[in-house]
Amino acid sequence: MTAQPLRSRNWFGGQTLDGFAHRSWLKAEGFSDVVFDGRPVIGIANSWSELTTCNAHLRQVADAVKRGVWSAGGFPLEFPTISLGEVLMKPTTMLFRNLMAMDVEECIRAYPLDAVVLLSGCDKTTPAMLMGAASADVPAIMVTGGPMLRGVWRREELGSGTDLWRLWAERRADRMTDEEFCEAESCMSRSSGHCMVMGTASTMASMAEALGMTLPDNAAIPAPDARRLTLAELSGRRAVEIAKAGGPRPSEIMTAPAFDNAIRALMAIGGSTNAVIHLVAIAQRLGVPLPLTRFDELSRTTPFLVNVRPSGKYLMEDFFYAGGLPAVLRQLLALLHGDAPTVNGRCLADNVRSSECYNQDVIRPVELPLAGEGGLAILTGNLCPDGAVLKVSAASPRLLTHRGRAVVFEDHADMHRRIDDASVAIDETSVLVLKHVGPRGAPGMPEWGAAPIPARLLKRGVQDMVRISDARMSGTSYGTVVLHVAPESAVGGPLALVKDGDEIELNAPARTLTLRVADEELARRRAAWRPRPPHFTRGYGRLFLDHVLQANEGCDFDFLRGQTPVRAEDTAGPSHV
Repeated sequence: MTAQPLRSRNWFGGQTLDGFAHRSWLKAEGFSDVVFDGRPVIGIANSWSELTTCNAHLRQVADAVKRGVWSAGGFPLEFPTISLGEVLMKPTTMLFRNLMAMDVEECIRAYPLDAVVLLSGCDKTTPAMLMGAASADVPAIMVTGGPMLRGVWRREELGSGTDLWRLWAERRADRMTDEEFCEAESCMSRSSGHCMVMGTASTMASMAEALGMTLPDNAAIPAPDARRLTLAELSGRRAVEIAKAGGPRPSEIMTAPAFDNAIRALMAIGGSTNAVIHLVAIAQRLGVPLPLTRFDELSRTTPFLVNVRPSGKYLMEDFFYAGGLPAVLRQLLALLHGDAPTVNGRCLADNVRSSECYNQDVIRPVELPLAGEGGLAILTGNLCPDGAVLKVSAASPRLLTHRGRAVVFEDHADMHRRIDDASVAIDETSVLVLKHVGPRGAPGMPEWGAAPIPARLLKRGVQDMVRISDARMSGTSYGTVVLHVAPESAVGGPLALVKDGDEIELNAPARTLTLRVADEELARRRAAWRPRPPHFTRGYGRLFLDHVLQANEGCDFDFLRGQTPVRAEDTAGPSHV
């Protein structure tokens, strides 16, 4: 790729009043004239925050990126972005993913950057940064923070999220004492990094790598491993190269074939259901059609290979030692678009062809998969005319075909108030239905879909039930949980019409979810249905409610779909006082 004019020269290159002002103000930070000699300016978009524990080590990662940028002859300038921490942020970081994407896009657009390194980690920070970078379309490379080291309690290995839900169920069933629960709490999260299971953070790091937006091996290197910093340094060097060459840009990497590759990787790793929403949102920023049917088409022809919790027994540390995502992609190579370009300048096939698997119990060969089809299924039917998602790899096989009577909870508060109420008629055959937890209903579509099993059933040994909602669930969760029901109940989707006692049929092999109620009765219920008052009447919340799309459309804002690529000659005019 031939060298392109550097956009940053519009700020720093001229012997004009603007050039004087821009250089002078940066010299206040101690930079010399040398940095204004025509070298590319590399922005480091850092989502570090002490409130986002997954990203709390990204300052050190940023320092490694800077080493790479300086060594390659670039000028690194770090800037902060909004940081979204799933554990502490209420009601959900999904409410703010689009806000972060806007922040990233507008910073890239407004600052004198020739390329940008995106530093992410926690669940929504990765897709938000990719969405913003896609819309601005300045050359970009991503570095994620990496998973934590495995937790260890006594002689038991623990994975954040997955084992949290399991241990809490044990505590609710009185099979674990308060003292044991507190002891395990201090043993689970023992290093920097995000969840060390194949939750949403690990999944989206894998998606970024499969899309070609990271260097190979990025997804699984543990956060405390020195190789994470080495990869960051190499990413800084590569950022200088793509800045000088003017690309590849995100739109040249994240093409329709690249999304097919990412979806196949998602199915093979047993990844998070949340990836469906995020991939659709990223694709829409680039004008790449990505209907839910495409996910199901590719799932049916992609083997499930990765034996990592919550869909298996191992942890991300084991996945890395077994060969990580490159080993998975090599197994899938015959199914992938191997000629898809990646950010390191090589095609995907060249990146993974020499990868090896070092533990076939963690990463299965395609000849001996964990299952013949991928980890996720897309459902349709009169209860979800615009689709729903089920993580088959983390579900109970016996419940994948099931008929049961609905027990309806009108919202999250109603569920928590009545789930353990002995007067509520619930048994192991019931189907738990949770309403008003979707994009507009909750609002923000929190990870409330994996509704708790009543304590009295846990004590009887019931470990799973069919649960249906318009919410999401944590990628670390497990169970027979139907999610992302669209349209959501808050806008009058069929889920809003379900009543206690209605029969619901799940048939995962046939990909159907059916409410067994006569059309005439549903029509009567629809005529009587009324929406709830909006949660917000001002501020960002009002913006969200007015413009958020449904789950099958990626929950992006309607006005953010598409691109307005930054051009080399773009400046905002004089910026001096």
